[in-house]
Amino acid sequence: MGILDTLEFLLGNWRVDRRIQDHVLESDGHFQGTASISAWESLSDYDTLVRATMSEAGELRFGAYNGTATRRLELSRLERFAVVSVAFSDGRPFVDLDLRRGTWQSGHVCGNDNYQIITTVLSDDSFEERWQVTGAAKRYDAVTNFVRY
Repeated sequence: MGILDTLEFLLGNWRVDRRIQDHVLESDGHFQGTASISAWESLSDYDTLVRATMSEAGELRFGAYNGTATRRLELSRLERFAVVSVAFSDGRPFVDLDLRRGTWQSGHVCGNDNYQIITTVLSDDSFEERWQVTGAAKRYDAVTNFVRY
């Protein structure tokens, strides 16, 4: 299922369910929470959204840890209705995302670790991310389901 406007599709409130399998620690983890993706800047000449913030919060159970987990990402449109650049909250680039074909594969290198991420649109109100992380410090798989509410 393809999406015409990646950033517009992502806007809103999402229930988040993430399963993590850490191959180094031989441990499984589970995150449940919500994500809110909100617009914060638009081009007044075209009334086209160009930036948004994703705020995710919930409960993480991983190994001995059982508590709150949060993350914040910044989203910026690179091309009209197509590619979105995803950055960490401090501005460092993370990945690009283009859901016009319904699925997108991207990569990110962090030190000696390599992140491969596949994002797939499942319906108008759901999508999935599959992460495979390999490297010197990390080796894990994560599957995250986002369902709009």
